[in-house]
Amino acid sequence: MVDNYILSTCSTCDMTNEFCEKRDIHYAKYHFFINGTQYTDDMGKSMTSEEFYFKITQKGADIKTSQVNVGEFIEYFTPFLESGKDILHLSTSTGISGVYNSAKIARDELSKRYPERKIYVVDSLSGSSGLGLIMDKLADMRDEGKKIDELRDWIEENKLKLHHWFCTYDLSFFIRGGRISKAAGLVGSVLKICPVLNVSAEGKLVPKMKIRTKQKAIAELCNKMIENAKNGLEYAGKCFISQSDCFKEARWLADMIEEKFKKLKDRVQIYNIGTTIGIHTGPGTIALFFWGENART
Repeated sequence: MVDNYILSTCSTCDMTNEFCEKRDIHYAKYHFFINGTQYTDDMGKSMTSEEFYFKITQKGADIKTSQVNVGEFIEYFTPFLESGKDILHLSTSTGISGVYNSAKIARDELSKRYPERKIYVVDSLSGSSGLGLIMDKLADMRDEGKKIDELRDWIEENKLKLHHWFCTYDLSFFIRGGRISKAAGLVGSVLKICPVLNVSAEGKLVPKMKIRTKQKAIAELCNKMIENAKNGLEYAGKCFISQSDCFKEARWLADMIEEKFKKLKDRVQIYNIGTTIGIHTGPGTIALFFWGENART
């Protein structure tokens, strides 16, 4: 008997509605605010990526985000449970957002109402299209007939093998959010320094190096994949990239990876960094995701 369950994640997986519909993946929606007006992070349905980045880069724009709260999770999960389906929900990393705790509280409340149903909430320790790449793998396993417990156990054992490498060449939003001091940001901008960061084993965004010029920083992302990908240049898995209003540079990285890694499964897929994460990065950020030989540190 095939398990009757749904795969669920957060809108911060930075995929597309078309992808989620095709792969039968559901998602809980964050919110964001621009100049006091609330919008839903619905993967571009309400606002295109181009319109979003135009709005938030306007001088003096007041921007912020709001994660999914307990009540919203209860409302989101309930229809699945009422229809007799179990739930495997992968949350945005606890190192990035507190949404995991909200999902857990909702799970605990709903488990009392639906004791016969399984509700698994997993801290993905991932974000952006890295979380999307995890969901893609779980959808493959589900389609192969794997049970919900098998998926839950597999991702708990393997989630740290999903590697995330980022670079950014526009520091203004990192300065605005307090992640970089104004003084350091000014020096970095003058010297054309691009930070290269990864997501640690704790699911936190960690600066790793500072590289002059965006071309060298983007090339370094490819180097990190060469160093860390499962089976090195023989890597045969999928590779996702997400980018914030810098598709040309992301495509350059994708071309570089496709040239180096001849056995990739499909071409490199490029997605937009969505509204929730994009408010914190601003334009000019490129993120690379792939499965590694070893767990990230």
